[in-house]
Amino acid sequence: MRFVTQLPYATKEEEHVAIPMSDGVELSARIWRPTSSDSEPVPAVLEYIPYRKRDLSAVRDSIHHPYIAGHGYACVRVDIRGTGESEGVLRDEYLEQEQRDAEEVLAWLAEQPWCDGGTGMMGISWGAFAALQVAARQPPSLRGIVIASFTDDRHADDMHYMGGALLSDNLAEAGTMFAYGTCPPDPAIVGDRWRAMWHERMEHTRPWVLEWLRHQRRDDYWRHASVCEDYGAVRCPVLASSGWADGYSNAVTRLLGNLDVPRKGLIGPWSHKFPHLGEPGPAIGYLQEVVRWWDHWLKGVDNGVMDGPMLRTWMQESVPPSTSYEERPGRWVGEPTWPSPHIREVTHPLAPHRIGHPVEGGEGSAKGEAGAVAERVGADGTGGAEPAPVTVQSPLSVGQFAGKWASYNAPPDLPYDQREEDGGSLVFDSDPLTERLEILGSPTVELDLTVSEPVGMVAARLSDVSPDGSATRVSYGILNLTRLGGTDAPEPVEPGRRYRAKVQLNGVGQAFPPGHRIRLSLSTSYWPMAWPPPKPALLSVYAHASTLSLPVRPTEEPDEMPASPFGEPEGAPPIASTQLSPREERWEVKRDLVGYNAELEIVKDRGLVRIEDIGLDVGLRAEERYRSVAEDFTSVSGESAWTMRFRRDEWDVRVETRTRLTSDEDQFFVDATLDGYEGDKRVFSRTWNERVPRDLL
Repeated sequence: MRFVTQLPYATKEEEHVAIPMSDGVELSARIWRPTSSDSEPVPAVLEYIPYRKRDLSAVRDSIHHPYIAGHGYACVRVDIRGTGESEGVLRDEYLEQEQRDAEEVLAWLAEQPWCDGGTGMMGISWGAFAALQVAARQPPSLRGIVIASFTDDRHADDMHYMGGALLSDNLAEAGTMFAYGTCPPDPAIVGDRWRAMWHERMEHTRPWVLEWLRHQRRDDYWRHASVCEDYGAVRCPVLASSGWADGYSNAVTRLLGNLDVPRKGLIGPWSHKFPHLGEPGPAIGYLQEVVRWWDHWLKGVDNGVMDGPMLRTWMQESVPPSTSYEERPGRWVGEPTWPSPHIREVTHPLAPHRIGHPVEGGEGSAKGEAGAVAERVGADGTGGAEPAPVTVQSPLSVGQFAGKWASYNAPPDLPYDQREEDGGSLVFDSDPLTERLEILGSPTVELDLTVSEPVGMVAARLSDVSPDGSATRVSYGILNLTRLGGTDAPEPVEPGRRYRAKVQLNGVGQAFPPGHRIRLSLSTSYWPMAWPPPKPALLSVYAHASTLSLPVRPTEEPDEMPASPFGEPEGAPPIASTQLSPREERWEVKRDLVGYNAELEIVKDRGLVRIEDIGLDVGLRAEERYRSVAEDFTSVSGESAWTMRFRRDEWDVRVETRTRLTSDEDQFFVDATLDGYEGDKRVFSRTWNERVPRDLL
């Protein structure tokens, strides 16, 4: 990244500004703005997240907020209620209170003498969620949003559930926020109130995983703040981005296809990162694109920002399997609209262990829609002898090399070679390709099947198989078979009865070279990516009545983009920080062939880092462990443990959290602890031991 020190506007920073809410709570803001804005007001751009502007996100914030401010904007970074130096308690994600607070912040910004009355919102992950959700509430000053790595559907396409199956990231994210939401504010900002504010947070916090588990089907809890419930509510321009390695790779195209406002989409090869920090690379000059967006929609500059394709995306080339890539080879392609007129849905019939050639009339326009739908079919045959089904009952080991639902590329967390996973799966291979094939969009698998248990699941994986046999996962999807009628109305599956199920795989842009094969793999478990059903289930697939549909982008279609459409990544110089103790990153799969114990251990330790300008030492260590024993589906367990430490002179505090999730055939069990320390003295401790019934999960 190129760090830029000479920007069009000289800027100043206000480290802590208290923004009053109507109920008396004050939120803490950090503001960067042009020095000239005292007499020449500028638009304000808000980033609104719970990740502690003063310490844990300070280095990242210092790269992009001063950069954008230096182009003539007041950049405002606000800690959500109950985080950082903001008062109150953070009780859950995306609550009504959070969104009302954001509307009040925007109104406050628009009234400041240094603001011209116009505002925008931007962010990644939570910040993007917040911007999109607030945009749907239509605050009067909001003229545009810039969002990265987000969803418009909190139940179907977030870290909680996928196809009605419970994701392990549900536990991991709950563990993250259990820690972030219970950290103390900095006494240097709030003074002697810090201890009372800290204890208020710890006293009123509960493990969020409990609430998330109580809503195992799509209900009003998830519909709230899911913009897909009413796309028409969004009335401002939207610049949306994500990456193919991210768990949030689907929402960009859904917004492009469903919003009726000026909009642009950008999908690179990246994990859960801003595009100017993108890994795997290539990272791009994203902040330049953001400035152009704000110049047009907040300042009215006629700069052609809406020219060119609606969607710009990275068409990935074939690569060997790896848990991490510095860069993904490929090229930029553009689509004029979405759904794109360039893309055709090509349907391939399945046969035992192979993918057939496209069926006659099996082409159509790709829809780019998400979800899983199904319809019942009769158990009787259609006359004549019917081919026997192919069957699979997968071991719990299938999924140990699946990687993370939302990759952060640190530690290496992408899926590894799929051959070992394929050993416990039904595998369908195409013939070696005779010519290059490119796909762009969401593949779908339509299965004619039966299952032996009332609760079962199917995981579908699409892989690129090279001539040497190595298999790189390209996309995947999961379906809880009890959600065939919809995730809001689950029903037990009738064992032995034939069903027709459609599994939507994640969107992707991928090229398959000549000589490679396309592989579809089906399994009945995918642990620990997804929590397994209560019992192992035998899945029978009538291959002759099942299909794989691919969104094919013909290679003769124009790319509609220059080879290098973006500048190099740039930003403001980061604030000074010093690494005081080493970092540690691990992703280890362990197997004990005596007791048949299997474990995935993940460690992400930032070490102790000093933020030099405030003399604060900050430490963060996160550990995840997922265990199982042999083929006992009730033996699985997940654990998330965090330690957060803050130290300056005599002030030395830390928070330790631990959440463990287990289950039997009927219930989930949550055991959690929260401990707060001043030095070596424990000053707060609480334990939870609760159970939640399984709802056909």
